[in-house]
Parts: sequence; structure tokens; C-alpha cells
Amino acid sequence: MSRNRRSDWPGADELLFVPLGGAGEIGMNLNLYGHDGAWVMLDLGVSFADEHLPGIDLVMPDPAFIVERRKDLLGLVLTHAHEDHIGAVAHLWPQLQCPIYATPFTAALVRRKLDELELTDKVELHVVPLGGTIKLGPFEMTYITLTHSILEPNAVAIRTPLGLVMHTGDWKIDPTPTLGDVTDIAALTRAGDEGVLAMVCDSTNVFSPGRSGSEAGVRTSLMELVGKMRGRVAITTFASNVSRLATIAEVAEAHDRHLVLVGRSMRRIVSAARETGYLQGLARILNEDEAGWLPPEKVLYLVTGSQGEPRGAMARIASGNHPHISFGRGDTVVFSSKMIPGNERPIAAVQNQLAAAGVDLITEKSHFVHVSGHPNRDELADMYRWVRPHISVPVHGEARHLAEHARLARSLGIAEAPVITNGDVLRLAPGRPEIVDRVKSGRLVLDGTRLVPEDDRGVVERRKLAFNGQLSLAVVVDDSGRLAVPPRVTAAGMPVLEDEKILVESIAEAIEVAVGKLDGRSRAKDDAIDEAVRRAARRVASSLTGKKPVCHVHIMRLPVAGARLALSGARKKGEEA
Repeated sequence: MSRNRRSDWPGADELLFVPLGGAGEIGMNLNLYGHDGAWVMLDLGVSFADEHLPGIDLVMPDPAFIVERRKDLLGLVLTHAHEDHIGAVAHLWPQLQCPIYATPFTAALVRRKLDELELTDKVELHVVPLGGTIKLGPFEMTYITLTHSILEPNAVAIRTPLGLVMHTGDWKIDPTPTLGDVTDIAALTRAGDEGVLAMVCDSTNVFSPGRSGSEAGVRTSLMELVGKMRGRVAITTFASNVSRLATIAEVAEAHDRHLVLVGRSMRRIVSAARETGYLQGLARILNEDEAGWLPPEKVLYLVTGSQGEPRGAMARIASGNHPHISFGRGDTVVFSSKMIPGNERPIAAVQNQLAAAGVDLITEKSHFVHVSGHPNRDELADMYRWVRPHISVPVHGEARHLAEHARLARSLGIAEAPVITNGDVLRLAPGRPEIVDRVKSGRLVLDGTRLVPEDDRGVVERRKLAFNGQLSLAVVVDDSGRLAVPPRVTAAGMPVLEDEKILVESIAEAIEVAVGKLDGRSRAKDDAIDEAVRRAARRVASSLTGKKPVCHVHIMRLPVAGARLALSGARKKGEEA
């Protein structure tokens, strides 16, 4: 019997860590800790689809392993409110049916997601104060305040009978944050003094030397830059970065400009921040339609879509499709954000459209307008010096990040640094850390309103359609399997030839020949006709266009009388032609 089907798993004599998302990738975080017959989950996030998943927006980890054990799942504890940590909560909670725990700002954003799916009254959502403790079965979990690129980022100190685990979530060390508290170094050091069995730690910037920089430095730089600008100014950044938003509001006020929020996600974040006590001193923020009445030099737009998202506000402005806002010569757009790997093409497309319109562009490549929310190598070294874990477990990174993080940890004197990936069952105690099994892991995608596996037939077919196009092939045969009328061919998404009729007519002729060559026994079987039609159509399409389209074959059989009537009509039509 496979170990992962043991009825007593996890046992009282073991402490397990099982990532189902976020180990071997950046995004889609889902982490499980198991001890003494119970499980707790930390974070439940999404990733965003690329061109290989046409028609899909959200991708999330497959929770099947823990769904099968949900009676033993004591709760979901959220470290912070970034989408790759909370974005799947509302979509997957119906499968999990467990209580949720979060600090106030994170809880406010989760509540809005639950509202959208009409789940608010069904979910047991507990708001935990900063620095608060949650007791669930054999787990005692205490929030420790860190700094990051969003409000209220937390590490979680997880105390169990077999040892203390420090789960960092996402973090950096910002000595001068513009909003929120500084890193609670004292709490981290006390945990180190207590003795930390393992630290499960962010690996995103492990290849970056030095330190990530402070939000206060970005504020100083933006204040100076915007002071030199004369036309309309737009700054695009991550909607979740409330500190950056507050900075931009200060910059607008200092230079006698009115702040205008553009994008639904930006307004949602501001609403949640104000609800939980942040951003109370901001001047009035204008709506998009109000800004049109102001002189260009009196406006500062704060815009979503810094990653070139096709439906983001900045992409719509750049393409001229925004109902209220347009930029041109004399205006400036500042990309106060990092270019996330994989988004280079859409970002470049937006920037090229803006440049073609005469807009001046400022990015992190040309000016100091952004700092990362993740720790560089010197910050990682600080964290290891404070916490002093016996075991380092790198997460939140691709395979290359995790391997480099493990090397760094060992160079800092950490005895054990296993490199794991989604689905690995890592036994942290007793004894040396060891991967003791593999469990099911994978991806689900939100296809319309349905959650389906990444390899769902509809998703796979849509990918084929996107790359190769489609042929619809309709054939009418009599009861003996002979064609009663010429085949009907419809092409969609195929390369257009000089004479558009050539492709369709050539395929129709090939189908007639292929069906005519079938013997009597084959013509009696729809499957045989289907295969002959499909092969003939794909062969001609490949020859003429280089594409192998998805083929949908529709077969209609007529009785003898109907076949004679159809054939007579086809002959008459041919004579008239």
C-alpha cells in the first residue's frame, strides 16, 4: 500500500511538510503541515495563465490530496494578501470547508473575494491581530510582523511537540517602510533562541546580491522626478502595493496635482486599506471622468496594468480604448514596477504603443522607481543569523532558485537544506529531513466559471485551435455509405491563401476521393468514414498551409429515398451552375 493512503497519516511521531504549490515555481502557494493525525494549510494562491492556456485567466494548485483528508484539515492560515497567496481561497474553499485565519487587511481582501462568489455567510473567517496566536490541535501558530510590498506581511512561527518551524511567507528587510511596521527582529531572534527545527523560506531573489532597497528611497526618487514633469503624468505599479500608492499620493499633493485612481483592483485595495485603518490622511481621490476637466499639469494618474495585462487599464489607455483617458506628446508614464519574467512581451507591446504616441517612458531600467518585495542575499543571511534553523527548506522559487538557496544556506552553516518540489512529502522530524513519499499535485484552471484540470479536453483543444485553426467537415451519405451530396467544408483560423476557395475546394475533393475508396464494410461504419475524412482534410491542409488543424467531422446518413432526392438536387444545382 502506498504510504499516502495510510489511515493514520500523519502519525504522532512525525512532522511533515507537503507543498502542493509554490515549490519549483513562483506563485500558486499552497503549503501543508501534518502532525498527529491533523493538517494545517498555509496560503492558497493563484498564478496567471500565459499564451499556452488561451481563454484562461487563473491557474491554481490542485488540492485533491488534502480534499481527500479535509476532515483532518484544522484550518487555512494566510500569511499576507498577495494573489499568489490568497487568490484561490474563494474558488477552492467549497472543496475544503475549513476555517480561515488572517490579519485584518488580508481578511478584508479575502472577504471581498468571498462576497463575489456569495460565500461570505458560509465561511468561518477569523481576524487575528498582528502578532496574534492561533491554536489548532497540535499546532500553535504565532504571526511575526515582517516587511514586504503589501500591508501586513507575516512569518508564522509554528510550534509543535516535535519542534518549531518558521514559515516566512514573502518578505524583505526594509529599515524605513513608508507604511506599516518594521520587521520584528526581536521576535525572530527570540524564536532562534528557543530553537528552530526548520525554516521554510522565500527564494525569489536569491541570485540578487546585496539588499533589495527601501520604499523610502523610491519616494525620494519619485518626488524629484515628478517635480520635473509638465504634462499629464501616469504611474503604473502593482495595485497591492499600498505603500507605493501612499507615496504617489504624497508626490501628487507635493506637486499640486490631483490623484486619480484608474483600475478596479486599485480601488478595491484602497477600500480595504481604509477599512482597516490605513490611508486615512489622503487628500480626495478623483474618479477617471472627473480628471478630464483638469489641465494636464494638474493630474497624476495611478494606473493598474503594470505587467501589460490585455484587460488592464494601462493596456487600454495605450491602445486608445479607454473611455476617459488618453496620453500623447508631452505626457509621461512611469512604470514603477518590476518586469515579472514571462511578461516581457505584453509589457513591451504597451510601452511601444505609448512611445509611438509620443509619450515619455520611465522604467526601473532608467531610473530608481521600484524596489523588490523579496530578500536579496544579504537579507537572507540576516534572517538565517536571527532564526538559526537546523534545517532550511527553500520555497517560492523555480528549481534554479531553490538549488541556489540551498547552497547559500549551507554556506551559512545550516546543517540540512533539502531541495523539494510540489508533491514531495518532507519529514522534518524525527531524525534527519527526508523525502518519504510523493502525493498528487497538479494545476487547476478557471475556464469560464468551471474549475478543470490543466489538461482538460476543452483546454487542450482550445490550445490546438489557437495554434493550428479548425476545419468543420460535413458529409451526407446514403444508407450504403456513399456521398449523397458534395462535402461541406468550413475553415476557421487557417492561413488565408491568395484564392480563398482553393483550400476549401481542395479539401472537399480529397474527401470525395477518400470516401470513394472505402470498401463496403468500412462505408457502413461512421468511425471509418470519420477517420477517412479527417485524414484527407488534414493532409491537404498541411500541404497547402503547413498547419494541422483540429477537424470536426459531422456525418449524416440518409435513407435510400432521401439519398436519391439529395443527389437529384445536387445534380440540378450543378446543371444550373
